[in-house]
Amino acid sequence: MSTTTAGRAGAREWGGLAVLSLPTVLLGLDVTVLYLALPSLAEDLRPSGTEELWIMDAYGFLIAGFLITMGTLGDRIGRRRLLLLGAAAFGVVSVLAAYSTSAEMLIAARAALGVAGATLMPSTLALISNMFSDERQRSLAIGVWATSFALGMALGPVVGGAMLDHFWWGSAFLLAVPVAVVLLVAAPLLIPEYRAPHSGCFDLLSVVLSLVAILPVIYAVKQFAKDGLGLATVAATVVGVVFAVVFVKRQGKLASPLLDMRLFTNRTFSAALSVLLVGLVGVGGSMLLITQQLQLVEGLPPVEAGLWMGPPAMLMFLAAIGAPLVSRRVPPGIVVAATLTLSMVGYVLLTQVDAGDGVALMVIGFGLVYLGLGAIAALGTDLVVGAAPPEKAGSASAMSETVQELGLALGVAILGSLATAVYRNRIDGEIPAGTPSDVAEPAGDSLAGAASSAQRMPEGWFETAKEAATSGLNTAMLVAAVCTLVLALLSAVVLRHVGVIGGQEPDAEESAPAERAGSQV
Repeated sequence: MSTTTAGRAGAREWGGLAVLSLPTVLLGLDVTVLYLALPSLAEDLRPSGTEELWIMDAYGFLIAGFLITMGTLGDRIGRRRLLLLGAAAFGVVSVLAAYSTSAEMLIAARAALGVAGATLMPSTLALISNMFSDERQRSLAIGVWATSFALGMALGPVVGGAMLDHFWWGSAFLLAVPVAVVLLVAAPLLIPEYRAPHSGCFDLLSVVLSLVAILPVIYAVKQFAKDGLGLATVAATVVGVVFAVVFVKRQGKLASPLLDMRLFTNRTFSAALSVLLVGLVGVGGSMLLITQQLQLVEGLPPVEAGLWMGPPAMLMFLAAIGAPLVSRRVPPGIVVAATLTLSMVGYVLLTQVDAGDGVALMVIGFGLVYLGLGAIAALGTDLVVGAAPPEKAGSASAMSETVQELGLALGVAILGSLATAVYRNRIDGEIPAGTPSDVAEPAGDSLAGAASSAQRMPEGWFETAKEAATSGLNTAMLVAAVCTLVLALLSAVVLRHVGVIGGQEPDAEESAPAERAGSQV
């Protein structure tokens, strides 16, 4: 891919990048604050173990379900317009989430936040690809954009922890409101509108098919986490796969598809998506388990737990901004493989965490995990967006965000369920006979339930629950370590054809057009 010097970005574009980074900061804030708020809201709303998982990842699953739709919609109605609509909706729904009075209401609010969030992320990436046509500038801009996620995650625990220390758990969601307000005011001043020319009709049937394909699979994952492999789980999986096939076939017949399947014929595009998906699975699960371990096992208050989560987030920040710069001299596949190997080392360290004496080890291990995340988030996203034609920037951006959100949500579901299964197996038989069911059931279901029931259990019993939860963490991190090592090896292979950023691609057919996309208003 040859470097483009025409149309280099100026001061307005870089100012616009700062504005476009705000939704990413918002996402980082939302993720880390919620992890810290989980113990407090669990005590207040008393959700079951399955409801806890739904609270955590309903947002991720719904945003993954709607990203493709919203990315294509932005190409048609205007990417800046969709960005502003999404920001307004996100702010309003955040207020509803803050004042939820039941687990079911909070789950519904989180799902609505997912739909609103789906309008934000593809719009920001597509606009960046429009504003930065020079390859090196675009790579750096996406690196800056990716670091905004780390910045949000770094600020979220500190700011959110301080709020949780003085206010109720719902105040954590209100952090989204001022961010949304700033975005609504600044975006029209610094960001020009873009629409893809000749985008065609918006196919509503494809929207329905995409949702019917993904939602049954979501249900299957949840059902498996709750009751194991059963008829409902298998049936839901089959339904999702069948409609996914129907969706793909319909896209191939449409002149203006919701998702252009020809994008997947570009091996850079497909390989980068695969790395993003698998890499984010481990991060999503470890993020949930580590934050719970810090608070429920180590007994740290929210603000202190938030401060301990700051150094790992800053390592992610450094990797996200540094990886694109290193990749100007070292092929991206090598950079990704090297940083994923460091992440694998981090997961191995997390398998050695002990109950009640593991804060330093968790911070070091999680920091290495985040180092790999920063690199794959920046480079993977740049490879996906750069491999797509300009008029498909919205669709390509949506795919990048879809696999990242789906990876995070699957990580919470899969690794969270694995850790919960180990906990339940270890705690089975440890609950004293004759314990009332309203105490025994939550105590045997999850560590958060055990914490809320600890005062009604025999003295010293909660220490047994902590050890069981730590065993769950160790097991889940071992699985993540093995998968990350395999991914590191595969990354070096599947991305070996990608040349250094700003250099010449080995395969000219992999090159993506470098001119600006869409029409500027």
